[in-house]
Amino acid sequence: MRASGVILAAGRGERFGGPKVFAELGGIPVLLHSVRAFLASEAVQELIVVAHPGAEDKVSALVQDLDLPIRIVTGGKRRRDSSLVGVEEAKCEYVLIHDAARPLVTPELIRRVLLAAEQHGAAVPVIPVVDTLRYVENGFLLEKTVPRAGLFAMQTPQAFRRDLLLPALRETDEELADDAEALLRRGVPVATVPGDPKNLKITYPEDLLLLARLL
Repeated sequence: MRASGVILAAGRGERFGGPKVFAELGGIPVLLHSVRAFLASEAVQELIVVAHPGAEDKVSALVQDLDLPIRIVTGGKRRRDSSLVGVEEAKCEYVLIHDAARPLVTPELIRRVLLAAEQHGAAVPVIPVVDTLRYVENGFLLEKTVPRAGLFAMQTPQAFRRDLLLPALRETDEELADDAEALLRRGVPVATVPGDPKNLKITYPEDLLLLARLL
């Protein structure tokens, strides 16, 4: 089997005011947008949805009629914990880990990341940072500016050979900024592919208005 999709939907959504994955975007729950993109990509043979504890039945009800093997597992307190649960459940040679809070992911991006992972073992989508970045202290700007040359923003899905990622996740008990960090800590190279500027992450309720317009 070629690839498993692991969709992380276990976040509490504290800044959003509740779980983001059940909020409606374009008339359907946020989670279903990512699920449908993975189905349309035809790049995965199975999907694992990592749900917030107590929300497993609600997630199952959303995806029960879709034409792809989908399993629901319970996530942990941290992203690293939820990723580990999902990757352990996956059965394929490659895994694509995606944040459900990025509902505008496209089938093309999913395929692009997977192809790069098949070539390099691990790959992530990135976009160049275009804003000026400056340090702030006690509410005031500091003179020092962060150079933007070579600075990129990370996106998901991130794709890995399962036999590379699984031991890397298991050996760390620390929180990870993303799944690529687990490999980088081991010195394993991670390739990059062009991301998608529309592949935005929902953080605050007002983000839904922007994503609705993009949708």
